[in-house]
Amino acid sequence: MLGVLRNSWALLLGVMLLMLGNGIQGSLLGIRGKIEGFTAVEMSYVMSAYSVGFLLGSRAAPEMIRRVGHVRVFAALGSLVSAILVLYPVAPDWMAWAVMRVVIGFSFAGVYITAESWLNASASNETRGQALSAYMICQMIGIIGAQALLNLRDPGGFDLFVISSVLVSIAFTPILLTAVPAPSFDRITPLPIRMLFAISPLGCVGLFLLGGIFSALFGMAAVWGSEIGLSVRNISIFIGAIYLGGLVMQYPIGWVSDRYDRRALIMVLSVAGAIVTFAAMVLPMTMVVLASVAFLAGGIANPLYSLMVAYVNDYLEAEQMAGASAGLLFIYGVGSIGGPLITGWLMSLVGPSGFFLFIALLFTATAIYALYRMGRGRTRLFRRRMRTLSPTASAVATEATVDEAGRSQAKPAAP
Repeated sequence: MLGVLRNSWALLLGVMLLMLGNGIQGSLLGIRGKIEGFTAVEMSYVMSAYSVGFLLGSRAAPEMIRRVGHVRVFAALGSLVSAILVLYPVAPDWMAWAVMRVVIGFSFAGVYITAESWLNASASNETRGQALSAYMICQMIGIIGAQALLNLRDPGGFDLFVISSVLVSIAFTPILLTAVPAPSFDRITPLPIRMLFAISPLGCVGLFLLGGIFSALFGMAAVWGSEIGLSVRNISIFIGAIYLGGLVMQYPIGWVSDRYDRRALIMVLSVAGAIVTFAAMVLPMTMVVLASVAFLAGGIANPLYSLMVAYVNDYLEAEQMAGASAGLLFIYGVGSIGGPLITGWLMSLVGPSGFFLFIALLFTATAIYALYRMGRGRTRLFRRRMRTLSPTASAVATEATVDEAGRSQAKPAAP
């Protein structure tokens, strides 16, 4: 791990600053939307727009990089993010915010792919897992720190938007000045979704449902907190606890998954997530209870993504992993679009409890489908190391496996 930090400290520092800026933006909009008088349904459109942009960006970024190179794409999209962050308070209209969130999501998809490509290229096969773990830890630290920064200024003013913009701008400095050369980016042949589903139905359905869980849990948490009257400080504690849970539970669950049936672990974790979120609807709304629920929900949802990606990869040949990674990211992105929309609709029907209700139903659906798949046959058990990937990092796996497939004379994927 020390070797990874020594070789990639500038990149990891830049990522942490980037997540500080992005973390402020995501939480701040939920709070500021309430101040501006936007309804929960309107804010659900705003939050869902990020997923739309991210989905588009994840498909377009590879071609952009191939055409003009990593450095130009990174600088152009990063500048666009920084500019838009200061435009939110200038145009306090939810439709304008939704358009800006599409552009933000598109830009961050390209920024993540570019940054993670550099990190992946700087690591060897022996250190790539450690590098991605360090990357994910820096992401979590940045997002958790962003919740603390929310308390520095009045969310009704301009200051927090400016701080977010400045942090994003500064984040590019260590990354662009790093001595690590930009990696090559070969053409990617995607694995058709139909074939991917045939290989791993649980992985595809599970990631689709998990996309809804993630986008609702992380995208609508600040909106939900504003609806029930939480202070900015308590909203930041609630959101910070979600990411802290993911940070703490990521490695232990990954360690267990390498030694037991991944399908059974997916089912158990999904049941636990359903119990926690259903319980949140009836428990007293004290901050101790809310922080505990957030910690457990985040500690289950974050490792579930890595667990499902690892489970799918258990069934793939090396030459299939590149297309699979792109396909899984697409499936996850499609699922994440509906999360805020349905959550906002449920909150308008049943009140703030609709936030936990939607997440609980998705956890339940995941558990039921995992149990169904377990009854369809025995799983192939592998003792592979857990691939600890963030939602955005699956794009990096594409580049890693393309490089490996290029070095080896692997046969084409079977139709």
